[in-house]
Amino acid sequence: MDVIPATGALVEFKGDAVAVGVFENQEKGKPPALPQPAQGIDAKAGGIVSASIKSGEFTGKLNSVSAYHLGSLPSRVLLLVGLGKKSDFEPDIVRQAAGKACCAARDLGAKKLAFCADSVLFKGVKAKDAGRLLTEGAILGLYKFQSHKSEAEKKELEELHLLTKGSAREVADGAKYGEIAASSANIAREIANSPGNLAHPQKMAAVASELARNYGFKCKILGKTEMAKEKMGGMLSVTAGSHQPPAFVILEYEGPKSKGKKPVVLIGKGITFDSGGISIKPSKDMDRMKFDKSGACAVLGAFIAAARAKVPQRLVGLVPLVENLPGGSAARPGDIVKMRSGKTAEVISTDAEGRMILADALDYSKKYKPRAIIDLATLTGACVVALGYECSGLMGNDDKLASLVEKSGEESGERVWRLPMWKFYNDYNKSEVADIKNVGMAGGAAGTIAAGKFLEAFVPEGVAWAHLDIAGTAWNEKPSPYLALGGTGVGVRLLLALLHKL
Repeated sequence: MDVIPATGALVEFKGDAVAVGVFENQEKGKPPALPQPAQGIDAKAGGIVSASIKSGEFTGKLNSVSAYHLGSLPSRVLLLVGLGKKSDFEPDIVRQAAGKACCAARDLGAKKLAFCADSVLFKGVKAKDAGRLLTEGAILGLYKFQSHKSEAEKKELEELHLLTKGSAREVADGAKYGEIAASSANIAREIANSPGNLAHPQKMAAVASELARNYGFKCKILGKTEMAKEKMGGMLSVTAGSHQPPAFVILEYEGPKSKGKKPVVLIGKGITFDSGGISIKPSKDMDRMKFDKSGACAVLGAFIAAARAKVPQRLVGLVPLVENLPGGSAARPGDIVKMRSGKTAEVISTDAEGRMILADALDYSKKYKPRAIIDLATLTGACVVALGYECSGLMGNDDKLASLVEKSGEESGERVWRLPMWKFYNDYNKSEVADIKNVGMAGGAAGTIAAGKFLEAFVPEGVAWAHLDIAGTAWNEKPSPYLALGGTGVGVRLLLALLHKL
């Protein structure tokens, strides 16, 4: 879909549909005020819109959509999109409005839709912000995973025009950023949604290599033999039960004026399918374990976004790719594994495998002498229990970096909540027989923090580090206004915002 910012009025737009955001009336029971851009359309349509509003058919309730067929006007349909109460407004509502409007227009068979960007300029949302937010919501909202359907959905919205009476250039600047962020996230979603038989480690490595060629960054792949030479005991332990060979993907990007600078390292958990291994998961919902590679997908998407946006950073991406299956050669609970760092880890559960591969990746990052490390992983069910599906868990060892991650989460709509990492939590992972154990206290107390503490033990000394547990945010259990069922691409937009701040 093409996004086309322009100066113009909705009433004059020659397309299939036009859309405008409408706030609820703050006074209960009273109809909302019809925005000026829609008033002109209403007048030419004989007052059908205002009559509908007065009758209570449309109230402006958040994410409600009403369609009005306009007859002889240049555009055949007007969409009113509810923005909710002004007192509850936040920037993400703009994304939601765009997602709802675009999907409604598509379902009506529209090819060209114009959205009034001026109708969402409120509470600090400027023209540039409107361009970014509307574009992100539209592109994310229209995405569907249907690559493997014999008959894919044929209805497609081809053009989104963002109309303003102000500066179209400012709207366009925001739209450019929004298109990069959302399109990159959609690539991550597409890979995350792909099933284990089609997105096994070697296939994922091949996809990473192809993306690197297409978008202009470097890609190197280590195989099982190289992993053994690197003494990656965590990786080799997790992969032992699968017939699919593992892969360790190394990405490198050098932005403008970043040559010679210490890199930011991005690490993403890439369990292409997680059965739990010998500590096997229940069969119910196990099909969703294809999403256990969402951290890896986020890193791939972030590299695409950084390269397209020409982010002035030097980046290294480390993507450990492994399939976790039971088998005669699989790792067992009670095994002791020597990790790349030289530390020994007692395997209490083979279903706590993500931290094993991330630990080797964290230690491998020492080669690059990074100035900061951010890792992303669908790491613990405990994080879902603690925070639900609305935000990711944030842990780390550096207040400044954590603060930047929090701000980037707010800006991108991918919120995080910081969890404590006090020293006494180190005791949760103490092992009687090894240096550390891969599961915390019996009963799962502070399970998310215990997992973070395990990772912290492998972070290079003196390096700022942030860990994002995206277990609850990596996929949607039910559709939201701009994210369909399945992979969300979480982390891509946050990381792009963060890289501009570092």
